[in-house]
Amino acid sequence: MSKLQIYDSFSREKRAFAPIIEGTATMYVCGPTVYNDVHLGNCRTFTSFDILYRYLRHLGYRVRYLRNITDVGHLVGDADCAAESKVDARARLEQVDPMEIVQKYTNRFHEVMRRLNNLSPNIEPTATGHLMEQIEMVRTLLKNGYAYTVNGSVYFDTQRLVNERDEYGKLSGKKIEELLEESRDNLKNQDEKRHPSDFALWVKASPTHLMRWETEWSVGYPGWHLECSAMSTKYLGKTFDIHGGGMDLKFPHHENEIAQNLGACGCLPANTWMHANMMLLNGKKMSKSDGNNVMPEELFSKGSPLLSRTYSPMTFRFLLLQTHYRSELNLTEGGLIDAEKAYQRLMKANQTLQNLQTPNKGSEGKENAEVAEILRLLDEAMNDDLHTPQALSQLFALANKINAYAHQQLPIAELSADLLAQVKQQMHAYLFDIFGLTDETQGAEAGDSALPAELMQLILDLRKDVRTRKDFATSDLIRDRLLSVGIQVKDTKEGATWEKK
Repeated sequence: MSKLQIYDSFSREKRAFAPIIEGTATMYVCGPTVYNDVHLGNCRTFTSFDILYRYLRHLGYRVRYLRNITDVGHLVGDADCAAESKVDARARLEQVDPMEIVQKYTNRFHEVMRRLNNLSPNIEPTATGHLMEQIEMVRTLLKNGYAYTVNGSVYFDTQRLVNERDEYGKLSGKKIEELLEESRDNLKNQDEKRHPSDFALWVKASPTHLMRWETEWSVGYPGWHLECSAMSTKYLGKTFDIHGGGMDLKFPHHENEIAQNLGACGCLPANTWMHANMMLLNGKKMSKSDGNNVMPEELFSKGSPLLSRTYSPMTFRFLLLQTHYRSELNLTEGGLIDAEKAYQRLMKANQTLQNLQTPNKGSEGKENAEVAEILRLLDEAMNDDLHTPQALSQLFALANKINAYAHQQLPIAELSADLLAQVKQQMHAYLFDIFGLTDETQGAEAGDSALPAELMQLILDLRKDVRTRKDFATSDLIRDRLLSVGIQVKDTKEGATWEKK
């Protein structure tokens, strides 16, 4: 159906995409752990796989896209029996029920995805909604001899897998000695394990643990890795086409997923493993504790001390497109400014394109050949492991042609009507259907919220002052005037926030 080549992290080679079922593509992407707000690095990962999802649909595949929600089992410190669920920990901190935490951060995640124009997956299952499937997989692993119980907890026997299949560590490319060394960093009260690299499938809960379920082993909860194996198998089968996630999930999460599937199903879960690389901020790892961090809401609406102003979600999305998904991306304000200009240039070129006409009904002419070659290279770039930077370069080549035709610097008469129609169709398909951009340059340009964050804060401070004086008419007037130019103000317990609509 296509010439799409995808780099497989497991085999470490680029190969043609060959779906298990002809005409259908199945993909599983590890979704968010909903105990905290999604960060920009997560946004990069989910947007990368949104583009894959969009491109597969563009190629004509019927895509079944599954992305999970981790609402239990992700352990603080990943120290198995000594740890608690991160959702539990957040619930204790905020003094609410764990499911309030789940709903709160799931809603926030969906809102960020909406603002970035990421499409919803076909299925978005939760770990707590699939406890029975996880428990049944643990039973199967015990029956097959790949798991063992100790004091009410159940662990995966990695040495059994290593001795029988020599598979553990192949995805991450680590030798068993390296895996042991990394595992030792997280050892806390794990004497009950047979081997340091063994990981929890079911964790016996402490008496104070909030999220707990009764099984024949103990009252407890599932380990983090189990949910993905159980849910992908349920909805996509024992083996599906593509498994995706961030580079940080290669070990231990994806390595342990493979182990679970081999032990329970006797086969690898996915034919192709894809990983989006990490995002840096000003050349350094993003870190909240070090102050080197910008959250999506800060980038889009609130403002950050690390930036001079806010930037739109489409500017950020365009920035992501400028770096190949497998390459490290360094987020800087200079990069955001350049991305904003480049994005606006392509949007305006597309607007200009819609008004172009040609008298040429045939197919002769130098321009015809050059433009046809650009379109060929455009598809070739995306078929080369979703090389969005190269695809963008071809779109800019088209933009140069479009502007030259509009200013009569190149003879549009050498371009056939059929090819011009194809250019219009391809430009629209790539910008909006595949790259998932929206055109923020049209309409109320006065509402272009490229207002400096400092200016918006001044407006909000003035509004706060009039509200303190109970001058609600003026407060509402400021709010309504801002809304009329595309800026929505929201009043919260922590104060007023704003965002571009």
